[in-house]
Formats: sequence, C-alpha cells, structure tokens
Amino acid sequence: MEPIKITIFQAYLFWENVEKNLQNLSLRLSALREKTDLILLPEMFNTGFTTNVEKCAEAMDGMTMRWLYNTAKTFDCVVAGSLIIKENDQYFNRFVWMSADGSYVYYDKRHLFALAQEDKDFTPGNSRIIFELKGWKICPMICYDLRFPVWSRNVENGYDLLVYIASWPDKRSAHWRALIPARAIENQAYVIGVNRVGHDGNEVYYSGGSMCISPLGDVVYYKPEDEDLYTFTLNPKDLIKAREQFPFLKDADKFSLL
Repeated sequence: MEPIKITIFQAYLFWENVEKNLQNLSLRLSALREKTDLILLPEMFNTGFTTNVEKCAEAMDGMTMRWLYNTAKTFDCVVAGSLIIKENDQYFNRFVWMSADGSYVYYDKRHLFALAQEDKDFTPGNSRIIFELKGWKICPMICYDLRFPVWSRNVENGYDLLVYIASWPDKRSAHWRALIPARAIENQAYVIGVNRVGHDGNEVYYSGGSMCISPLGDVVYYKPEDEDLYTFTLNPKDLIKAREQFPFLKDADKFSLL
C-alpha cells in the first residue's frame, strides 16, 4: 500500500439538469492544482437525487459516462460518483469508478430509499464490490446503505477504505454525523462520506457535512455547508498501526450474506 491522495467535491447540484451540472463540475474542478489519485462526487452528481428516471436516466455510453472518462483522463486519476443508468429496461442508482484509461467498474445501490419511493423505480444491486487503488482496498456504498451495518461489515483482509456518496438531507444530518464514525470504528477502516449542498426541486435542503474519519474515530476532514473541493492524503502506516494496536477484526462474528 502507498499513501493515497483523495479529493472530495461537496457540490451544489442543479435539479435534473445534466448539462448544467457537468459544466459546473468541470468549472469547479478546473481549480484543482495538485495531483490527486481519486476524485469523489456525490450521489446522482449529474441530476441531484431524483426518481424521475424517464427524464434523467442514461445508458452506459451516455453523456455523463463520457464526461467521467474525459475528466479522469484530464486529471490522470480515478473519478467516482453515481448516476441513474437504464439497462435492460431496468433503472439503477449506479456508483461508477472510472479510470483514466477509460476502464471502469461499478456498484449498484443495494438499499433503495422507500420514503422517497426509490424502490418503486429502481432495481437494487445484489452484490458488494471492492475496488483497488495504490494497494488500498476500497468498498463503495451509496447514501441509504449507511443505515445497514451488516451490508458494510468488514472482515479480515476485507477493505481499508469505505466510501459513502450521498444526497443526505439536512433534517437527518445528526444521523449522518453519528453513523459514519460508527462505521469507521466498528470496521477498523477509514470511512469517507461525500454529500451535496443546496436545495433540490422538492425544496429538500442538503447541508453537506462531507467527512473522512479514521479507524480510531478521529476526524481527518469535515465540512458542513457550502461547496467545497478539498484534497487530503491517507497514509497506510496509520491504518496498519491502528489495526495492530487494536486487533478487533479477528474477534468479529462469522457470517455470510445470502
């Protein structure tokens, strides 16, 4: 494992306006001057969180996928975020991990937010995936997945970094602030949460609160309110030291997900 440099973009999103969002994201990212390994964007970064699938869904060769590739190539790094994908007459809230060479892998959101009727329009994912970057094993999750610790449970030799991209509303921000540190401590991994800011078309307000928490529960980064583009470095030595000092994972309950 090597030190990994990560850029979080806590973005303001324009409601169901792909072109405007991609233009704004490109403009803001142009301010990035230092080399980074990974750029993380919020859930449905090209539309804001919506269930208007007929208007907002794209194919895997659509405009947003091309934008992800061009951005990854421009910054010579991985760019990751979720968007609505239509595939075989089904809709997915899909976390795409785009590399600079145009190759990609993805994770489909497992837990669909029934309070917003996401479960009526989308098909849930049925498997976890681990991405690898600079020797780090990285597990992607999306928003509502945060409330279900079994789905994100770490095991020995599992993952080193757990990432949640989200559209998490301000009115439940206390839960966000509590659950992300809990996931870091219980799984002995770094956890990053990337949220958005601003109002959406339903007048739901998002106050950000993007953060990175260490395996010991320490705050590496936290930003409430306002757009923010921030880059920080995670050192594997700190992760290894925490796990050696407190080897809790080896005592975890053994189970498997059906």
